[in-house]
Amino acid sequence: MIDCQKIVSAAEEALQGTDLFVVECTCTPANEVELLIDSDTSVSIDACAELNRKIEALLDRDTEDFSLTVASAGIGSELKLHRQYVKLIGKPVEVLLKSGVKLLATLQDATPSAITLVYEEKVAVEGKKRKQTVETVKEYALEEVKYTKEHLDYK
Repeated sequence: MIDCQKIVSAAEEALQGTDLFVVECTCTPANEVELLIDSDTSVSIDACAELNRKIEALLDRDTEDFSLTVASAGIGSELKLHRQYVKLIGKPVEVLLKSGVKLLATLQDATPSAITLVYEEKVAVEGKKRKQTVETVKEYALEEVKYTKEHLDYK
């Protein structure tokens, strides 16, 4: 079986000096390797193809047969690294908390251990019959978060 750590190391070395970075690498027992990369700006198909060629050149097909896929961590995929969170500061995100609460919010800040979200919620205000919409700013520890995705509004 192909070693994912070897693939990640080769990819990180090849990506040095660029704004591209490795998000995740998965290897199956059938030697199907999927390497996901992201960027602080955007990931082009050419960048994926070039990285694929560089990594394939390091592996020996005579020793082990394998399938290598290099792809961009697409829009709508779950954020896995702090660097991905930083890229989305000021943008709308969809967050599912482990408690089951789903929030559509703006990502205000991100640290390696927590995220700060700004969102509107309805709360009961004393002296009013109806709940009022107020802007809430709240910090959530990443342990409380099941997933975070970039939110795309198609309206």
